[in-house]
Amino acid sequence: MGDSKGSNLNPPLLQSLIEWDYLSVWKCYGLYGIVGGVILGLVIPLLFSTIYFGKKKSKQRGIQVAFGGDVGFTMRNSRFSELIQVPWEGATTMAALFEQSCRKHARDRFLGSRKLISKQLVTASDGRKFEKLHLGEYEWETYGETFDRACNFASGLINLGHSVNSHAAIFSETRSEWFLAFQGCLRQSITVVTIYASLGEDSLIYSLNKTRVSTLICDVKQLKKLAAISSSLETIKHVIYFEEDGTTIDSDFSGNMSNWAVSSFSEVEKLGKESPVHPRLPYKTDIAVIMYTSGSTGLPKGVMLTHGNIVATAAAYMTVIPSLSSSDVYMAYLPLAHVFELAAEAVMLSAGSAIGYGSALTLTDSSNKIKKGTLGDASMLKPTVMAAVPAILDRVRDGVLKKVEEKGGFAKKLFHIGYERRLAAIEGSWLGAWGLEKILWDVIVFKRIRSILGGSIRGMLCGGAPLSRDTQRFINICLGAPIGQGYGLTETCAGAASSEWDDTAVGRVGPPLPCCFIKLVSWEEGGYMTSDKPMPRGEVIVGGFSVTLGYFEDEAKTNEVYKMDDKGMRWFYTGDIGQFHPDGCLEIIDRKKDIVKLQHGEYISLGKVEAALMSSNYVDNIMVYADPFHSYCVALVVPSHQVLENWARGSGIEYRDFPDLCQKDETVREIQQSLSKVAKVAKLDKFETPAKLKLLADPWTPESGLVTAALKLKREQLKSKFKDELQKLYE
Repeated sequence: MGDSKGSNLNPPLLQSLIEWDYLSVWKCYGLYGIVGGVILGLVIPLLFSTIYFGKKKSKQRGIQVAFGGDVGFTMRNSRFSELIQVPWEGATTMAALFEQSCRKHARDRFLGSRKLISKQLVTASDGRKFEKLHLGEYEWETYGETFDRACNFASGLINLGHSVNSHAAIFSETRSEWFLAFQGCLRQSITVVTIYASLGEDSLIYSLNKTRVSTLICDVKQLKKLAAISSSLETIKHVIYFEEDGTTIDSDFSGNMSNWAVSSFSEVEKLGKESPVHPRLPYKTDIAVIMYTSGSTGLPKGVMLTHGNIVATAAAYMTVIPSLSSSDVYMAYLPLAHVFELAAEAVMLSAGSAIGYGSALTLTDSSNKIKKGTLGDASMLKPTVMAAVPAILDRVRDGVLKKVEEKGGFAKKLFHIGYERRLAAIEGSWLGAWGLEKILWDVIVFKRIRSILGGSIRGMLCGGAPLSRDTQRFINICLGAPIGQGYGLTETCAGAASSEWDDTAVGRVGPPLPCCFIKLVSWEEGGYMTSDKPMPRGEVIVGGFSVTLGYFEDEAKTNEVYKMDDKGMRWFYTGDIGQFHPDGCLEIIDRKKDIVKLQHGEYISLGKVEAALMSSNYVDNIMVYADPFHSYCVALVVPSHQVLENWARGSGIEYRDFPDLCQKDETVREIQQSLSKVAKVAKLDKFETPAKLKLLADPWTPESGLVTAALKLKREQLKSKFKDELQKLYE
């Protein structure tokens, strides 16, 4: 669900998750070792004799549809004969959906935040200082109270002097005021520009100037960044900041921002409450958001999301999550400037659910910024629904399994037996595994692991990058929750496909969401055809109500990837390669373009990196390769014969022949260092610099079929020929 272009994952958070899981498992083993022995000796042998029922019959989740003379392979969701575009009649815009949901659930709790009680600086053994927070319980506002505050903020914006015809930008970490400001803007038909809090200065200046933002809404931490670039911002008139407990604005910041009217969020609310302004409600075709991404190459692109796009995606995802209601609690900590989190919170709004805000640094009891003895956000909130990105889940799985191996002995055996038995239950092989045995394994092994996220999770949403099969199963078992793995991009407002919660298959992203069609079109160059057997394959294109308008003031790029068919259906060409399984579920198997998303959500342009690294004297030819399940790239390098041999002679390196020279560790290190130097000069990011290399002695020629007559790489042929070498680089 969503296209994660630039993730804000935090290594200390990941480490704390890993350690917490490990400690919980072994504490649990100590308490229930005797019970475990009884189960191993008596109960499990009986359960193994349970009648075998085999796999459950596959459910048809997608249905092929015909589009006249369409040469593609088109699917829709099997449960809906027509595309849906609203969660209920009348909720055609985000403003209407917000107002109607707030009136319906007026007394139910909605937005929750934790009050800061105290903070202190702790000095580590290496001298580094860390901030530790003592946070209180969640304090809640009802849907009715939230609506009133959003209306007040909307009126305050107009009284402040914001023109309804200009844009407002939100530049902040995720928090309840972000959501309030967003809804307030939409009530006055103000288009909101969303910007990552981690976006670099050049991209920030470009985004704000490009969209001609007149009002900038941010948190206190961003004021310093804004002050440093204030002279480069051409259209800013008003700055509104979210107050922080115990934080004041430095006078130096104010001096640099003397050309702007600076107000606090509460001041704007108060201004609006004292002088209410009638709303100027939008139409469904109006642009609600211009969402800037971190960009795959060069400067970021602003995707134009209409009100209709957002409500259609929300309506579609409500059909995926079973029994979503006001009794559910959602943990919000991912970036709201990303379409994944924005769509998820729109879904919760539609269902009348509660949203509790936290952060990656305070999520668990042992998170980096949580003071010892203070509960983390998840422990305090006890969410029932949560979104996550694969990198977090992958690291949790790998860390726990590593600790299991280190522990060894009875604890290791108990964990693996429990895991295998629960795996059998999930895959539907043994009827008995769903009953008493499930309860026993939950008590002995998995219950305490689940308490890491509060112990009440009944389902998770996963998006932003591919989720590995092993990790999906691990979360199913150890957290006891189904995962709705979604597929979507900013350009489809996060709405394309999502696996359904009763689907136990792994490695797939489910059928098309009911707000859109998904079509595969043949890509002959790559060898992916809709006529392929046993499954049709091709480039994934999405058409329907979630497909956005295009890129802000960039008609050329818009026309490259957005196409209108002869029936008026607007399609977005994703560049991803997929295949449809017989039950109508989509699996993403490749990427058409040379742009790849890594494990943490960063995009790497292989061509750009290759062009930069070719400046090394050692490189005759190079192909960079990136596996989306890893956080780094690797490379195949054909070294310059003469340059490398000259280095070897000067360094006293002995070798039999050129292939032998290419295999030596000293040679690989020398070329690795050279590539690192040119990468630094080219200002490549760390993840764009190949972490491992394979040196190939034989040149790539048109005759070999590895390059074109113009000596351009034939990437697919290279990947196929050197498949084993590439795989070894990731081992």
